[in-house]
Amino acid sequence: MTEQVKQTLNDKAWARWTVLVLVASMMFFAYMFVDVMSPLQSLIETERGWSPDAFGYYAGAEYILNVFGFLILAGIILDKMGVRFTGTLSASVMVIGACIKLYAISDMFQGSALDTWLSSWWTAMPGSAKLAAFGFMIFGCGCEMAGITVSKTLAKWFEGKEMALAMGAEMAIARFGVFAVFSISPRLANWMGDETVVVPVGFCTALLFIGLICYIVFTFFDTKLDKELGSSKEDNTAEEEFKLSDVKNILTSKLFWIIAMLCVLYYSAIFPFQRYAANMLQCNLGIDATTAADIFRWFPIGAAVLTPFLGYFLDRKGKGASMLILGAILMIVCHLTFALLLPAYPSKALAFTAIIVLGVSFSLVPAALWPSVPKIMDSRFLGSAYSLIFWVQNIGLSLFPILIGIVLTSSNPGVTDPMKYDYTNPMLLFAGLGVLALIFGIWLKALDARKHYGLELPNIAPSREEEIFASEGEINE
Repeated sequence: MTEQVKQTLNDKAWARWTVLVLVASMMFFAYMFVDVMSPLQSLIETERGWSPDAFGYYAGAEYILNVFGFLILAGIILDKMGVRFTGTLSASVMVIGACIKLYAISDMFQGSALDTWLSSWWTAMPGSAKLAAFGFMIFGCGCEMAGITVSKTLAKWFEGKEMALAMGAEMAIARFGVFAVFSISPRLANWMGDETVVVPVGFCTALLFIGLICYIVFTFFDTKLDKELGSSKEDNTAEEEFKLSDVKNILTSKLFWIIAMLCVLYYSAIFPFQRYAANMLQCNLGIDATTAADIFRWFPIGAAVLTPFLGYFLDRKGKGASMLILGAILMIVCHLTFALLLPAYPSKALAFTAIIVLGVSFSLVPAALWPSVPKIMDSRFLGSAYSLIFWVQNIGLSLFPILIGIVLTSSNPGVTDPMKYDYTNPMLLFAGLGVLALIFGIWLKALDARKHYGLELPNIAPSREEEIFASEGEINE
C-alpha cells in the first residue's frame, strides 16, 4: 500500500505565489521610497540649499549603520528569530526612518530650534540634509534587513520548486517601484503648483505603512505552514541551532568573498548611479527634471520584464556564472556610453538605448547571483550568509554616493548651476567598477568549472523519468 504524502501550504501554487506578492509588495514600496528624491536632486539643491556633496552624503547615509555592523546583527536576528519577527521589525523600522526624513524636509522643520542647532556645526551640510540623512540611515537598516528576510522567505517557501523564478519575480516587482517613483515623483513635486519635495516623500511614506500591513498578512500564512510542517520553531529551515561561530565559517570561505566582491562592485555601479542619473541626463541633454526622469524610469523595466524569464531559464537550464559575466560586460558598455558618447552626441535616443541595455544587465546579474547563494551555503545560516553579502555590498553603497558627489564637485570647480555639471569622471568611475566586477565574474566561473559548485547547473533537478530518458539517449548514441 502506497503511503500518501501530506501536502503542505507551500506545495499549493496559489499559496506560495500569494506569499510572494505580499512580501514583494513591501519591497516595491521600499524601492519607491529609496529613489523618491533621485529625480529631484536639482530641486532639493535649490529649495533647501543642498550641495552635490550634501546630496551625496544623504544618499550614502542609507547604508552607514549597516556597514558598521547592523546588517550582520540583522542576519543573526533572522536566523535566530525567523522570517515573521524579522520581517515585521524591518518594515516597522522603515516606516520610522521615513517619518524622520519626511519631517526633515518639511516646512515644519525649517527654522525650528533643531534646524538651527543642526545647521550650527559642519555648515557645509544644511540641517535639513543632516536630519534627512539620519532618517534615511534608519530606513536603510530596515530596508536591508527586509531584503535578506525576503530572500530567506522565498528560499523557504520555494525550496525544490521555482526558486529562481520566484526570486526573479520578486526583484521584478520591486524594480517596478523604481519605474513608478521616477514616473510620479517629479509630477507629485509639481502637484500643488509650487515645486516641493515634501509631497512625493510624504506619499511614499504612506505607502510604506501599506507595505507593513502586507507583511503582517504574510505572517499568518507562514504560521500555518510551520504548523503543518510540525516545526517547534518559527523557521523550520534551521534543523540545527545557529551558532555565532557560523559567521566565521562564512567569512573564511573564498567562494563567499568572490560572490560578495562581485556583488559590491556591480551594485555600486548601479544604485549610486540611480541617485545621479536624472541630473546627468539633464546636464547632457539640456532637459528638465520630469523629462529626464521619464527617460530614466525605463531602466528598471528591462530588468523587471526579463528577470522572471531569466529565473525560469536558470531553474531549468542553469548558466548562472555565464550570466554574471555577460551582465558585467553590458554595464561597462553603458557607463562608457554615458561618459564618452552622450556628452559628444547628446541624443535622447542614445540615452534611452543605453538605459534599456543597462536594465538588461541589471536583470542578468541579480537573477543569477541570489539563487546561487543557497547552493554554496548551509540553510542553517543562509540568513547570515545573505546578510554578510549585503554587508559587504553596503560598504560600497555607502561610500560611492559620497565619492561620486566629491568627484562631481571637484570636476566642476566654480559651477553652481545644477544643470551644468560635467559627469564624465563619475561615469568613468562607474565603468571602472564594472571592469572589476567582470574580473570577479570570470574568476567565479573558472572556480565553478574546477570545483563543480553547480553554479552553471539548473536549480530544479530533473525528474527520474527525464534522467532515464537522458541515459537511454546516451546509450543509443
